[in-house]
Amino acid sequence: MKRLAALLAAIAVFSIIFLMLGPFYILNEGEQCIVTRFGKIVDTQTEAGLKFKMPVVDNVVKYPNKLLSWDGDAQRIPTKENQFIWVDATARWYISDVDRFYETVSTIESGLGRLNDVIDSTIRTVISENYLSEAVRSSNRINSIRFEEDVSSVDSVEDAETLRSLTRTNTTQEKISIGRTGLSDRILDIASEFTKAYGIGLQDIIIRQIRYSDDLTESVYTRMIKERNQIAEAYRSYGRGQLAQWQGKTENDRKTIISAAYREAEKIKGDADAEASRIYAEAYEKDPEFFAFWRSLESYRDRLNRIDWIMSTDSKYFDYIKSPQDEKN
Repeated sequence: MKRLAALLAAIAVFSIIFLMLGPFYILNEGEQCIVTRFGKIVDTQTEAGLKFKMPVVDNVVKYPNKLLSWDGDAQRIPTKENQFIWVDATARWYISDVDRFYETVSTIESGLGRLNDVIDSTIRTVISENYLSEAVRSSNRINSIRFEEDVSSVDSVEDAETLRSLTRTNTTQEKISIGRTGLSDRILDIASEFTKAYGIGLQDIIIRQIRYSDDLTESVYTRMIKERNQIAEAYRSYGRGQLAQWQGKTENDRKTIISAAYREAEKIKGDADAEASRIYAEAYEKDPEFFAFWRSLESYRDRLNRIDWIMSTDSKYFDYIKSPQDEKN
């Protein structure tokens, strides 16, 4: 009995010591691990739960078992036509082979460093082999879009259509065969071949943003300014045409109004002359001598101060300003 009790006590002590050395570990959801013994991989676990390892001699190295993000720095890359653009990309990756990942890169930080090298160089290679239009567009839909100016403020339908035809731009862009999405897929395919060697799988690589470099931006602005200047010149041309049209219409209206006024004035003058002639005739019939006297006085008043030639006083024109004594002499 003493031997049995001693044996049980020894077993209990050994069990306590064994448990204190940590033979068990927990693998949480979203984790995977490898178990190494003296630097050599002896076990790989990818399922969550309570796991066993040999105490002291075994070491557990845990890694994420989920999608991880990669965000690279923007790169200034020349396209096939030597136009420089800034390319900013992002990617999602995961550890596809935990054993190989441990053997080649060991840590997540080192894995990100390898991803930087692989993805950045692949992006530079693919972008430099393709034209700018392939990098900035994903389809040829732009060639089916018609850009027309809003001319709703024009009252006349005909004028609106004329102005719309003058400002319509039908710029045809170069057709693309790959596009930005296709370039992203190509970058993913090429980079995946390199990352397999590190036990890294790539879910996707997306070109997040493309910015023109300063020199390219200036040329784009210049082209945009040229297009807007063409539209502005179309508006000015239309405005000059409208101005000429309204000036012609105004001149015609002015001439019509003046002609009608002249006719009305001549009619009034004719009626007035006829009325004056009638009054003169009636006055003459009543007293011809007084009529002649009055007309002479009116003539003296209107003309004597404007006569710039010499007239003889013997003229019958001055009969009414001579005295009776002068007539006797």
